[in-house]
Amino acid sequence: MSQTLAPYASHPADSRGRLYPEPETTARGPRDAFQRDRDRIIHSISFRRLRHKTQVVLAPDGDHFRVRLTHSLEVAQIGRTVARALGLNEDLTEALCLAHDIGHPPFGHAGEDALEAALAGQGGFDHNGNTLRTLTEIDSPYPRFPGLNLTWETLEGLAKHNGPIHDPQWALARADDQFPLELDTHSSLEAQVAAIADDIAYDNHDIDDGLRAGLLTLDQLLALPMIAARWDECRARFADVPPDRLVSELIRGQIGGMVMDLIDTSRRAIAEAGVRSADEVRDAGRAMIAFSGRMREDERGLKRFMYANLYHHPRQLAAAESARHVVAGLFAAYHADPSLMPGDWPTRLPAEEPWFSRHIADFIAGMTDRYAIARYREVVGPIDLPEGF
Repeated sequence: MSQTLAPYASHPADSRGRLYPEPETTARGPRDAFQRDRDRIIHSISFRRLRHKTQVVLAPDGDHFRVRLTHSLEVAQIGRTVARALGLNEDLTEALCLAHDIGHPPFGHAGEDALEAALAGQGGFDHNGNTLRTLTEIDSPYPRFPGLNLTWETLEGLAKHNGPIHDPQWALARADDQFPLELDTHSSLEAQVAAIADDIAYDNHDIDDGLRAGLLTLDQLLALPMIAARWDECRARFADVPPDRLVSELIRGQIGGMVMDLIDTSRRAIAEAGVRSADEVRDAGRAMIAFSGRMREDERGLKRFMYANLYHHPRQLAAAESARHVVAGLFAAYHADPSLMPGDWPTRLPAEEPWFSRHIADFIAGMTDRYAIARYREVVGPIDLPEGF
Protein backbone atom coordinates (compact mmCIF):
# COMPACT_ATOMS: atom_id res chain seq x y z
CA MET A 1 0.00 0.00 0.00
CA SER A 2 1.41 3.39 -0.97
CA GLN A 3 1.93 6.04 1.68
CA THR A 4 -0.66 8.82 2.00
CA LEU A 5 1.24 12.08 1.82
CA ALA A 6 0.33 15.38 3.43
CA PRO A 7 -0.11 18.30 1.00
CA TYR A 8 3.09 19.93 2.31
CA ALA A 9 5.13 16.79 1.61
CA SER A 10 7.35 16.33 -1.44
CA HIS A 11 5.29 14.48 -4.02
CA PRO A 12 7.29 12.55 -6.62
CA ALA A 13 4.82 13.43 -9.37
CA ASP A 14 5.64 17.10 -8.75
CA SER A 15 9.42 16.64 -8.82
CA ARG A 16 11.41 19.25 -10.71
CA GLY A 17 13.14 16.38 -12.45
CA ARG A 18 16.73 15.45 -13.15
CA LEU A 19 19.53 17.41 -14.81
CA TYR A 20 19.64 14.78 -17.55
CA PRO A 21 16.05 13.84 -18.44
CA GLU A 22 15.21 10.16 -18.18
CA PRO A 23 12.00 8.29 -18.93
CA GLU A 24 10.44 7.08 -15.68
CA THR A 25 9.70 3.58 -16.98
CA THR A 26 8.78 0.45 -15.05
CA ALA A 27 11.47 -1.62 -16.79
CA ARG A 28 13.27 -2.11 -13.48
CA GLY A 29 10.23 -2.16 -11.24
CA PRO A 30 7.34 0.20 -10.42
CA ARG A 31 9.33 2.87 -8.54
CA ASP A 32 8.76 6.60 -8.42
CA ALA A 33 11.50 9.21 -8.77
CA PHE A 34 12.45 9.35 -5.09
CA GLN A 35 12.49 5.57 -4.74
CA ARG A 36 14.90 5.45 -7.67
CA ASP A 37 17.11 8.05 -6.00
CA ARG A 38 17.24 6.01 -2.80
CA ASP A 39 18.06 2.85 -4.72
CA ARG A 40 20.78 4.54 -6.78
CA ILE A 41 22.41 5.73 -3.58
CA ILE A 42 22.26 2.30 -1.93
CA HIS A 43 23.79 0.61 -5.00
CA SER A 44 26.54 3.19 -5.47
CA ILE A 45 30.22 2.58 -4.85
CA SER A 46 30.47 5.73 -2.74
CA PHE A 47 27.78 4.40 -0.37
CA ARG A 48 29.49 1.02 -0.03
CA ARG A 49 32.76 2.73 0.92
CA LEU A 50 31.10 4.19 4.02
CA ARG A 51 31.52 0.82 5.75
CA HIS A 52 35.25 1.53 6.17
CA LYS A 53 35.11 5.25 6.97
CA THR A 54 35.40 6.57 10.52
CA GLN A 55 32.30 7.85 12.29
CA VAL A 56 33.59 9.16 15.63
CA VAL A 57 35.91 6.62 17.30
CA LEU A 58 39.24 6.82 15.47
CA ALA A 59 41.41 3.70 15.49
CA PRO A 60 38.66 1.42 16.89
CA ASP A 61 39.96 -1.91 18.21
CA GLY A 62 36.70 -3.80 17.83
CA ASP A 63 33.90 -4.58 15.40
CA HIS A 64 31.13 -2.99 17.46
CA PHE A 65 31.84 0.69 16.86
CA ARG A 66 29.79 2.67 14.40
CA VAL A 67 31.18 3.66 11.02
CA ARG A 68 29.74 6.06 8.45
CA LEU A 69 27.64 3.29 6.91
CA THR A 70 25.98 2.08 10.10
CA HIS A 71 25.48 5.66 11.25
CA SER A 72 23.72 6.48 7.97
CA LEU A 73 21.42 3.47 8.37
CA GLU A 74 20.54 4.57 11.90
CA VAL A 75 19.83 8.10 10.69
CA ALA A 76 17.55 6.66 7.99
CA GLN A 77 15.61 4.62 10.55
CA ILE A 78 14.99 7.70 12.68
CA GLY A 79 14.21 9.84 9.65
CA ARG A 80 11.62 7.44 8.28
CA THR A 81 9.88 7.24 11.65
CA VAL A 82 9.54 11.02 11.84
CA ALA A 83 8.55 11.36 8.18
CA ARG A 84 5.80 8.77 8.51
CA ALA A 85 4.37 10.44 11.61
CA LEU A 86 4.24 13.82 9.83
CA GLY A 87 2.87 12.55 6.52
CA LEU A 88 6.10 13.31 4.64
CA ASN A 89 7.72 11.35 1.84
CA GLU A 90 9.61 8.48 3.48
CA ASP A 91 11.56 7.56 0.35
CA LEU A 92 12.99 11.05 -0.16
CA THR A 93 13.75 11.29 3.57
CA GLU A 94 15.53 7.94 3.47
CA ALA A 95 17.55 8.89 0.39
CA LEU A 96 18.75 12.06 2.10
CA CYS A 97 19.61 10.24 5.32
CA LEU A 98 21.56 7.54 3.52
CA ALA A 99 23.54 9.95 1.34
CA HIS A 100 24.26 12.80 3.75
CA ASP A 101 27.76 11.57 4.72
CA ILE A 102 28.97 10.28 1.35
CA GLY A 103 31.30 13.27 0.94
CA HIS A 104 33.30 12.56 4.08
CA PRO A 105 36.96 11.67 3.45
CA PRO A 106 38.79 8.94 5.39
CA PHE A 107 39.19 9.46 9.15
CA GLY A 108 36.17 11.71 9.55
CA HIS A 109 36.76 15.32 10.51
CA ALA A 110 40.50 14.74 10.94
CA GLY A 111 40.75 13.80 7.27
CA GLU A 112 38.59 16.77 6.32
CA ASP A 113 40.88 19.13 8.23
CA ALA A 114 43.90 17.77 6.36
CA LEU A 115 42.27 18.22 2.94
CA GLU A 116 41.06 21.68 3.89
CA ALA A 117 44.65 22.64 4.70
CA ALA A 118 45.99 21.00 1.53
CA LEU A 119 43.51 22.94 -0.63
CA ALA A 120 43.80 26.19 1.31
CA GLY A 121 44.99 28.04 -1.78
CA GLN A 122 42.65 26.21 -4.14
CA GLY A 123 39.24 26.80 -2.56
CA GLY A 124 39.47 24.47 0.42
CA PHE A 125 37.53 21.30 1.13
CA ASP A 126 34.07 20.83 2.60
CA HIS A 127 32.50 17.40 3.07
CA ASN A 128 28.98 18.64 2.29
CA GLY A 129 30.08 20.18 -1.00
CA ASN A 130 32.00 16.99 -1.71
CA THR A 131 28.82 14.97 -1.21
CA LEU A 132 27.24 16.89 -4.10
CA ARG A 133 30.43 16.62 -6.16
CA THR A 134 30.62 12.86 -5.63
CA LEU A 135 26.98 12.27 -6.54
CA THR A 136 26.88 14.60 -9.55
CA GLU A 137 30.32 14.05 -11.10
CA ILE A 138 32.66 11.49 -9.58
CA ASP A 139 30.59 8.35 -8.92
CA SER A 140 29.39 7.66 -12.47
CA PRO A 141 28.02 4.13 -13.04
CA TYR A 142 25.60 5.06 -15.82
CA PRO A 143 26.49 5.13 -19.53
CA ARG A 144 24.80 8.38 -20.61
CA PHE A 145 25.48 10.91 -17.87
CA PRO A 146 27.96 11.71 -15.10
CA GLY A 147 27.06 11.09 -11.48
CA LEU A 148 23.88 9.38 -10.30
CA ASN A 149 21.57 11.96 -11.95
CA LEU A 150 19.48 12.33 -8.80
CA THR A 151 16.34 14.44 -8.69
CA TRP A 152 16.42 18.15 -7.91
CA GLU A 153 14.72 17.52 -4.56
CA THR A 154 17.38 15.06 -3.40
CA LEU A 155 20.25 17.30 -4.47
CA GLU A 156 18.58 20.33 -2.90
CA GLY A 157 18.13 18.51 0.39
CA LEU A 158 21.74 17.37 0.48
CA ALA A 159 23.04 20.82 -0.43
CA LYS A 160 20.99 22.55 2.29
CA HIS A 161 21.63 19.85 4.89
CA ASN A 162 22.06 22.49 7.59
CA GLY A 163 19.81 25.21 6.20
CA PRO A 164 20.09 28.01 3.60
CA ILE A 165 23.54 28.74 2.18
CA HIS A 166 24.50 32.27 1.15
CA ASP A 167 28.20 31.79 0.42
CA PRO A 168 28.70 28.29 -1.02
CA GLN A 169 32.13 26.70 -1.15
CA TRP A 170 33.40 25.94 -4.67
CA ALA A 171 32.19 22.33 -4.94
CA LEU A 172 28.67 23.21 -3.89
CA ALA A 173 28.70 26.33 -6.07
CA ARG A 174 29.68 24.18 -9.05
CA ALA A 175 26.77 21.78 -8.44
CA ASP A 176 24.44 24.76 -8.08
CA ASP A 177 25.70 26.29 -11.35
CA GLN A 178 24.88 23.06 -13.17
CA PHE A 179 21.43 22.57 -11.63
CA PRO A 180 20.29 25.65 -9.61
CA LEU A 181 19.20 24.51 -6.15
CA GLU A 182 17.84 27.76 -4.64
CA LEU A 183 20.53 27.67 -1.97
CA ASP A 184 19.30 30.80 -0.18
CA THR A 185 15.94 29.25 0.82
CA HIS A 186 15.02 26.61 3.35
CA SER A 187 14.74 23.05 2.08
CA SER A 188 11.85 20.60 2.02
CA LEU A 189 10.48 19.22 5.27
CA GLU A 190 12.00 15.86 4.33
CA ALA A 191 15.46 17.44 4.23
CA GLN A 192 14.82 19.20 7.52
CA VAL A 193 13.86 15.86 9.06
CA ALA A 194 17.03 14.21 7.72
CA ALA A 195 19.21 16.93 9.26
CA ILE A 196 17.77 16.55 12.76
CA ALA A 197 17.63 12.75 12.48
CA ASP A 198 21.40 12.99 11.97
CA ASP A 199 21.73 14.96 15.21
CA ILE A 200 19.54 12.54 17.17
CA ALA A 201 21.52 9.55 15.90
CA TYR A 202 25.01 10.79 16.62
CA ASP A 203 24.10 12.57 19.86
CA ASN A 204 23.05 9.24 21.33
CA HIS A 205 25.02 6.60 19.49
CA ASP A 206 28.24 8.48 20.12
CA ILE A 207 27.47 8.09 23.82
CA ASP A 208 27.24 4.34 23.29
CA ASP A 209 30.51 4.23 21.35
CA GLY A 210 32.24 6.53 23.84
CA LEU A 211 31.29 4.27 26.73
CA ARG A 212 32.29 1.14 24.81
CA ALA A 213 35.67 2.65 23.95
CA GLY A 214 36.32 3.68 27.55
CA LEU A 215 36.45 7.35 26.59
CA LEU A 216 33.37 8.22 28.65
CA THR A 217 32.02 6.99 31.98
CA LEU A 218 28.44 6.71 33.11
CA ASP A 219 29.21 8.93 36.10
CA GLN A 220 30.33 11.70 33.73
CA LEU A 221 27.12 11.40 31.74
CA LEU A 222 24.91 11.49 34.81
CA ALA A 223 26.11 15.03 35.48
CA LEU A 224 23.82 16.05 32.60
CA PRO A 225 20.24 16.55 33.89
CA MET A 226 18.62 15.11 30.74
CA ILE A 227 20.72 11.93 31.01
CA ALA A 228 20.23 11.65 34.76
CA ALA A 229 16.44 11.92 34.41
CA ARG A 230 16.36 9.22 31.74
CA TRP A 231 18.66 7.01 33.80
CA ASP A 232 16.39 7.31 36.84
CA GLU A 233 13.46 6.20 34.66
CA CYS A 234 15.44 3.16 33.50
CA ARG A 235 16.43 2.19 37.05
CA ALA A 236 12.84 2.54 38.26
CA ARG A 237 11.48 0.36 35.43
CA PHE A 238 14.17 -2.30 35.75
CA ALA A 239 15.05 -2.22 39.46
CA ASP A 240 16.16 -5.87 39.42
CA VAL A 241 18.52 -5.46 36.42
CA PRO A 242 22.24 -4.71 36.94
CA PRO A 243 23.10 -1.12 35.91
CA ASP A 244 25.63 -2.23 33.30
CA ARG A 245 22.80 -3.88 31.37
CA LEU A 246 20.75 -0.69 31.22
CA VAL A 247 23.01 1.46 29.03
CA SER A 248 21.30 0.33 25.82
CA GLU A 249 17.92 1.05 27.41
CA LEU A 250 19.18 4.51 28.32
CA ILE A 251 20.19 5.17 24.70
CA ARG A 252 16.87 3.89 23.36
CA GLY A 253 14.99 6.07 25.82
CA GLN A 254 17.03 9.10 24.82
CA ILE A 255 16.30 8.57 21.14
CA GLY A 256 12.61 7.94 21.76
CA GLY A 257 12.24 11.06 23.87
CA MET A 258 13.95 13.26 21.32
CA VAL A 259 11.93 11.78 18.44
CA MET A 260 8.59 12.29 20.20
CA ASP A 261 9.51 15.87 21.12
CA LEU A 262 10.53 16.53 17.51
CA ILE A 263 7.30 15.11 16.08
CA ASP A 264 5.03 17.00 18.48
CA THR A 265 6.85 20.32 18.08
CA SER A 266 7.12 20.04 14.30
CA ARG A 267 3.49 19.07 13.86
CA ARG A 268 2.42 22.24 15.68
CA ALA A 269 4.86 24.41 13.71
CA ILE A 270 3.57 23.07 10.39
CA ALA A 271 -0.03 23.68 11.41
CA GLU A 272 0.74 27.22 12.59
CA ALA A 273 2.54 28.03 9.32
CA GLY A 274 -0.44 26.85 7.29
CA VAL A 275 1.74 25.59 4.43
CA ARG A 276 -0.05 23.59 1.74
CA SER A 277 2.78 22.58 -0.57
CA ALA A 278 6.51 21.87 -0.61
CA ASP A 279 7.10 25.19 -2.39
CA GLU A 280 5.26 27.04 0.38
CA VAL A 281 7.56 25.30 2.85
CA ARG A 282 10.59 26.70 1.00
CA ASP A 283 9.04 30.18 0.89
CA ALA A 284 8.13 30.21 4.59
CA GLY A 285 11.47 31.72 5.57
CA ARG A 286 12.06 29.44 8.54
CA ALA A 287 12.57 25.82 9.50
CA MET A 288 9.54 23.95 10.80
CA ILE A 289 11.15 20.69 11.85
CA ALA A 290 12.54 21.49 15.27
CA PHE A 291 12.80 20.50 18.92
CA SER A 292 10.91 22.28 21.66
CA GLY A 293 12.80 25.05 23.45
CA ARG A 294 13.57 22.80 26.42
CA MET A 295 14.78 19.91 24.29
CA ARG A 296 16.84 22.25 22.13
CA GLU A 297 18.70 23.54 25.19
CA ASP A 298 19.19 20.00 26.53
CA GLU A 299 20.53 18.85 23.17
CA ARG A 300 22.96 21.76 22.97
CA GLY A 301 24.18 20.94 26.47
CA LEU A 302 24.73 17.33 25.42
CA LYS A 303 26.75 18.46 22.40
CA ARG A 304 28.94 20.69 24.57
CA PHE A 305 29.56 17.75 26.88
CA MET A 306 30.44 15.45 23.99
CA TYR A 307 32.93 17.90 22.51
CA ALA A 308 34.63 18.43 25.84
CA ASN A 309 34.73 14.79 26.93
CA LEU A 310 34.65 12.61 23.79
CA TYR A 311 35.51 14.41 20.57
CA HIS A 312 38.40 16.27 22.25
CA HIS A 313 39.50 13.37 24.47
CA PRO A 314 43.32 13.06 24.47
CA ARG A 315 43.16 9.61 22.84
CA GLN A 316 40.91 10.95 20.11
CA LEU A 317 43.16 13.96 19.52
CA ALA A 318 46.25 11.75 19.25
CA ALA A 319 44.53 9.45 16.75
CA ALA A 320 43.26 12.46 14.79
CA GLU A 321 46.80 13.83 14.50
CA SER A 322 47.98 10.52 13.02
CA ALA A 323 45.05 10.55 10.60
CA ARG A 324 45.84 14.10 9.45
CA HIS A 325 49.45 13.03 8.90
CA VAL A 326 48.32 10.18 6.63
CA VAL A 327 46.05 12.37 4.50
CA ALA A 328 48.52 15.25 4.28
CA GLY A 329 51.31 12.86 3.34
CA LEU A 330 49.25 11.28 0.58
CA PHE A 331 48.32 14.66 -0.88
CA ALA A 332 51.95 15.81 -0.89
CA ALA A 333 53.14 12.58 -2.53
CA TYR A 334 50.50 12.60 -5.28
CA HIS A 335 50.94 16.31 -5.88
CA ALA A 336 54.69 15.80 -6.39
CA ASP A 337 54.22 12.71 -8.58
CA PRO A 338 50.66 12.21 -9.88
CA SER A 339 51.72 9.01 -11.68
CA LEU A 340 51.60 7.33 -8.28
CA MET A 341 47.79 7.43 -8.45
CA PRO A 342 46.28 4.21 -9.82
CA GLY A 343 44.05 3.58 -12.82
CA ASP A 344 43.13 6.50 -15.04
CA TRP A 345 43.45 9.11 -12.28
CA PRO A 346 46.80 10.38 -13.65
CA THR A 347 45.58 10.52 -17.26
CA ARG A 348 42.51 12.57 -16.27
CA LEU A 349 44.55 15.03 -14.22
CA PRO A 350 43.90 18.67 -15.24
CA ALA A 351 47.04 20.62 -16.05
CA GLU A 352 46.12 23.86 -14.32
CA GLU A 353 45.34 24.87 -10.75
CA PRO A 354 43.03 24.83 -8.92
CA TRP A 355 41.75 21.72 -10.70
CA PHE A 356 45.10 19.94 -10.51
CA SER A 357 44.97 19.93 -6.69
CA ARG A 358 41.22 19.37 -6.54
CA HIS A 359 41.54 16.27 -8.70
CA ILE A 360 44.08 14.80 -6.29
CA ALA A 361 41.78 15.66 -3.38
CA ASP A 362 38.90 13.92 -5.18
CA PHE A 363 40.94 10.72 -5.23
CA ILE A 364 41.95 10.93 -1.57
CA ALA A 365 38.47 11.93 -0.36
CA GLY A 366 37.02 8.76 -1.83
CA MET A 367 39.41 6.52 0.10
CA THR A 368 38.40 4.39 3.05
CA ASP A 369 40.50 4.59 6.21
CA ARG A 370 42.33 1.32 5.60
CA TYR A 371 42.93 2.05 1.91
CA ALA A 372 44.45 5.41 2.83
CA ILE A 373 46.81 3.74 5.30
CA ALA A 374 47.82 1.10 2.75
CA ARG A 375 48.49 3.72 0.05
CA TYR A 376 50.50 5.85 2.50
CA ARG A 377 52.77 2.92 3.27
CA GLU A 378 53.10 2.25 -0.45
CA VAL A 379 53.89 5.76 -1.71
CA VAL A 380 55.26 7.54 1.37
CA GLY A 381 56.70 4.96 3.75
CA PRO A 382 56.26 3.31 7.15
CA ILE A 383 54.11 4.99 9.76
CA ASP A 384 53.61 4.25 13.43
CA LEU A 385 49.88 4.37 14.14
CA PRO A 386 47.88 4.07 17.37
CA GLU A 387 46.76 0.57 18.22
CA GLY A 388 43.64 -0.45 16.33
CA PHE A 389 44.27 1.38 13.04
